[in-house]
Amino acid sequence: MLALILDDAEMNNLLMVQALKPVADCEPVTFTCPEKGIAYLRENADRIGVVITDYDMPKLTGLDVITAARAVPGFAHVPIVMVTSLDQRSLRHQALRAGATDFLGKPCDPIEIQARITNLMKISAAHRQEQDRAAWLAREVAKAVAVIESREQEIIALLMRAAEHRDTDTGDHIARVSSYVGVIARNLGFDPDRLRTLKLASTMHDVGKIGVPDSILLKQGPLSVEEREEMQKHAERGRRILEGSKSDIVKLAAEIAESHHERWDGTGYPRGLKGEEIPLSGRIVAVADVFDALVSERPYKKAWPLERARAFLSEQSGQHFDPRCVTAFLEGWDDVEKTWAQAA
Repeated sequence: MLALILDDAEMNNLLMVQALKPVADCEPVTFTCPEKGIAYLRENADRIGVVITDYDMPKLTGLDVITAARAVPGFAHVPIVMVTSLDQRSLRHQALRAGATDFLGKPCDPIEIQARITNLMKISAAHRQEQDRAAWLAREVAKAVAVIESREQEIIALLMRAAEHRDTDTGDHIARVSSYVGVIARNLGFDPDRLRTLKLASTMHDVGKIGVPDSILLKQGPLSVEEREEMQKHAERGRRILEGSKSDIVKLAAEIAESHHERWDGTGYPRGLKGEEIPLSGRIVAVADVFDALVSERPYKKAWPLERARAFLSEQSGQHFDPRCVTAFLEGWDDVEKTWAQAA
């Protein structure tokens, strides 16, 4: 590791280098200009094991060097030694507050220098090893999480493939709904991880339709009262299919499956929830799901033009839909149009 030495007197730097020769794994680098030394530190922070700085230098003092060094990301634990006169007690207190680790008194004793720097280099090396191990563990955890997430996604894809066999439009529908959900969540301020989880969970919103008879699911024309009641059972069925999982994504999917047909004014199903009683995930998917249903051709209806569906969402804001979710959807209208154009 490097030992960065800063002293405006070249002779002092040479004496320090000479004193450090017996210190194992220590490569001295010297500067008589503190500004250049700080610039070097910023570019090589991960290679430096200790900094040794004089206090009394032109333009920048040792305190300035310590302050600048501690401001460098990742440099908080690297030892910094300040060289001072033994009677400069108040200065030492200032240096400690600025982030100094240790002090060397003038005139410097080579034996003391070797002992102090050897110990500090060992501490620096140990901390670096700990950081490297922490980084390795973080990478391993990330790999494990990626494997788990990949398997979750595979299981979800297989589950939704089963739903696609019931309804030729389901696969395209869930992909578009997931995209619209992303538009809304992004404009509501969801962070990337939460947004990704919601988009994936939303693909299972209609999984309960697996239990709906083909005679109802594929019927040409309006449903009877009894058929509509049977169709509406898909929300509770979806929740029952998905509930009980330990997966956060599947738990969220169960919440969405049950709540995405609730209405802001309380007239929805299956529980008749109202306003913010409805989970936010369900309120978001409700907007995306209804919009896609409106602009898509179904066995019982023709596709609406995009602008007509947009006007419907605005009209139903505060009645069918959460006004915030409608606003977030319309704020991303350019992305909505792109999604629909790609699917058309």
